[in-house]
Amino acid sequence: MISIPDSSHAAPATFGVAMVGYAFMGKAHSNAWRNVASFFDVPAFEQKVLVGRHAEHVAEAADRYGWAESATDWRSVIARDDIHVVDICAPGWMHAEIAIAALEAGKHVLVEKPLANTVAEAEAMTAVAARARSRGVQSMIGFNYRRIPALALAKELIAEGRLGTVRHVRAAYLQDWLADAGSPMTWRLRKESAGSGALGDIASHAIDQIQYLTGGRVAEVTGTLRTFVTERPGPRGPEKVTVDDAVWATLGLTGNIGASIEASRVATGQKNSLQIEVYGTKGALTFDLENLNELDFLDATVPVREQGFRRILVNEPEHPYLAAWWPQGHIIGWEHTFTHQIRDFLTAIGSGKAPSPSFEDGLQIQRVLSAIETSAADRSSLTPVDTPVFATRGA
Repeated sequence: MISIPDSSHAAPATFGVAMVGYAFMGKAHSNAWRNVASFFDVPAFEQKVLVGRHAEHVAEAADRYGWAESATDWRSVIARDDIHVVDICAPGWMHAEIAIAALEAGKHVLVEKPLANTVAEAEAMTAVAARARSRGVQSMIGFNYRRIPALALAKELIAEGRLGTVRHVRAAYLQDWLADAGSPMTWRLRKESAGSGALGDIASHAIDQIQYLTGGRVAEVTGTLRTFVTERPGPRGPEKVTVDDAVWATLGLTGNIGASIEASRVATGQKNSLQIEVYGTKGALTFDLENLNELDFLDATVPVREQGFRRILVNEPEHPYLAAWWPQGHIIGWEHTFTHQIRDFLTAIGSGKAPSPSFEDGLQIQRVLSAIETSAADRSSLTPVDTPVFATRGA
């Protein structure tokens, strides 16, 4: 094991950043690194190295996304003295090895959700992160939807008591990019590389939001998983799909809060719809990712004849993050959530404070995902419905 260097000395004048992974999430994170300093006051940094498996492709991506150089060996990059921050956008099966090595080398680490592919991997990562934190080395998991201004505002309203006592929450994250049975095989459909399907990929966002908004923690679950397309076209013929296409679960949270989630990557017609509803004794909130600049709020303390959901257009300077952007009335988009995420991560590193969500938060989500899988696999816990057979008239 590599000992963690003492990070109690002064921070570097400029943080050197390396990122592992350059596909979908790598592109989103690169956009954030490239733009964050133009809008927010953050510690100085340089986009030093972009790391990927294919030398030619990663070099092209590095040039396009604003990285000074590219590399194919993440281990040698982590060993460099001019690298202080490592952003991990690689597939889930690589998270634990890279994050642990980076933290043990004294690098601050941001890793995409879910934290790992298994609870055991997440536990190992969290233990190393806790030791590193005692030396001033910070770590954070990338649940970027916490940085949507409308959801950050919802968090504030709930914390201020505007909803009273929260009773229950509904969250549904629906996509359709796998609805076509002819869609080709990808690493996201193999358990060994992805860990799970819709469960870890998008249901993790829904679970994190339920906990983030309410302040409760999931204590019990019942779950169902379904794989509707069991084979996909692979490079050498049909290949078995080993993860779920969709998930449904009911959750019991601390604070006597009930919640339900559903997530699907085969919901025909739904492109990227995350809908959240929060119901309390004094009011309610609803949100839809496809209208991410809006939050609907109902104040149940006014007379019944005046009650009704009203739209809050969340783009005023008084709203979370938005003072840095455009004049009110000018909306922002999905990509801005990653810019806010990098802003918060860099600010935490610069101040020496632990960022949020932590690896401990990621581990807790991983345990919820595992519990849902266990519940779904334990079919004996389901009670069959006894359906009587009725005689057909005229038979």
